[in-house]
Amino acid sequence: MSDRTDWNDLRERRMAEPGAVEAYDAARIAFELGQSVRSLRERNGWSQSQLALAAGMTQSAVARFEAGGTVPTLPVLERLARALNMRLDVRFSPDVDAA
Repeated sequence: MSDRTDWNDLRERRMAEPGAVEAYDAARIAFELGQSVRSLRERNGWSQSQLALAAGMTQSAVARFEAGGTVPTLPVLERLARALNMRLDVRFSPDVDAA
């Protein structure tokens, strides 16, 4: 059964497909942003509904965002930041993986 593929082979093939790296990066960014907002919301002791009300969103939109299911626009991030009493800070950082 030498034709079996392990996870690393499958991932390598998929990542070689056109657009795969960009899609993976977008998913990573959405996930990281969602986790940051969730952490701030929980630190405030708020429910998703409370954050949604403060940010002018629906609870389901907050849930999708926190789960990394959507890539938000800058205006949405700004509304979330204001609702959480934070300032949105968008910046470029060195890529530690770059040689």
